[in-house]
Amino acid sequence: MAIFVVLTAVLIASFLLTWVLRRYALSRSLMDIPNGRSSHSVPTPRGGGVSVVLAYLAALALLASAGMMQWSDAVPLLGSGALIALIGFLDDHGHVAARWRLLAHFSSAGWALFWMGGLPTIELMGFDLDLGWLGHLLAAVYLVWVLNLYNFMDGIDGIASVEAVSVCLGASLVYWLTGHDQIILPPVVLAVAVIGFLYWNFPPARIFMGDAGSGFIGIVMGVLSLQAAWAASELLWVWLILLGVFIVDATFTLGRRLLRGDKIYEAHRSHAYQYAARKAGRHLPVTLAVTAINLFWLLPIALCVGMGFSGAGGLLIAYVPLVLLALKFHAGELEKTA
Repeated sequence: MAIFVVLTAVLIASFLLTWVLRRYALSRSLMDIPNGRSSHSVPTPRGGGVSVVLAYLAALALLASAGMMQWSDAVPLLGSGALIALIGFLDDHGHVAARWRLLAHFSSAGWALFWMGGLPTIELMGFDLDLGWLGHLLAAVYLVWVLNLYNFMDGIDGIASVEAVSVCLGASLVYWLTGHDQIILPPVVLAVAVIGFLYWNFPPARIFMGDAGSGFIGIVMGVLSLQAAWAASELLWVWLILLGVFIVDATFTLGRRLLRGDKIYEAHRSHAYQYAARKAGRHLPVTLAVTAINLFWLLPIALCVGMGFSGAGGLLIAYVPLVLLALKFHAGELEKTA
C-alpha cells in the first residue's frame, strides 16, 4: 500500500511539475526554435525533463529513508543522476563546453561505479568473465555512451519517453518473473515519473525533455542495468536487448559519421528515426513503432534470456532486424541520400 501511495505521488508530481515548467518556459521564452537541423517545425518550450529528475530523486530518497530500498542501491543513482541533470540544466539554459560536459559524464559514471563496486563478472557463452580494472573502465565508457545516446535519440516527440517507460517496465516484468523482486522498485519508479511527463511530451509535444532530462534518464538506465548485472549476470543482457532500438540507431549513425569524418559533436538529422519521421511526415507513427518493437519484439527475447536462453544469442537475434531497419532508413547517411 505504501509503495502504491509513493508511485501515485510520483506520477502526480511529475505531471504537475511539467505543467509548471511549461508555464515557466513560456514566460521566459525558453523555446526550442526550429532550424535546419531540427525535426520539429513549431517553437516549443524545452526543459520539461526536470520534472522527471525532481520526482525520481525525491522518490528514491524517500524510499531509502523509509527502508523500502537499500541506500546502497539509491546512492549510485542519486549522485550520478543529480550531476548529469545539473550539467544538462546549465547547458539547456546557456552553453557548457563539450570538454566540461564530458568531464561531468565520466565523473558521474565514476561515482556510480565506485558505490556499485565496478563491473561484476559477466557470463558470455557459458564462460564467466572477470575483467578487473579493464572491466571497470569499459563500464565507465558504457555508462557515458548510454547517457549520450539517449541524448542523441531524443529528437522527435515522445520517443525518449516511450523508450524509458517500455524498457523500464519490460525490465521490471523480467525481474518479477525471474524472482528478482528486490531490484524492481527503481525502474518502476522511473517509468512512473516519465509517464507523468509523457502526457505533455506525447506527439504533438507541448514541451521537450531537454538535455537535463534525457541525460538523466540515460545515466539512470545505464546504472540500473549494471545494478541488475550485480543481481544476476544475465540481466545485463536483458537491458541491452530492451535498449536495442536506441543502441543500434545511435551506434550505427555515429559509426557512419565517424568514418565520413563528420564533426560528431555538431547537431544533425541523420538518425534512422529522424529519416523515418520525415518520410512519415509526422512523429507519431515512429514513436508508436518504437513502442511496438520494444513490446512485441525485444521484450519476448529479453524474457527468454532472463529465463535461461543465451544472452549473447538473444542479443544477436534481437539486433539483426534492428540493423536492417537502420540500413533501410539511412542511419548516418547524408540527408541528400535519403
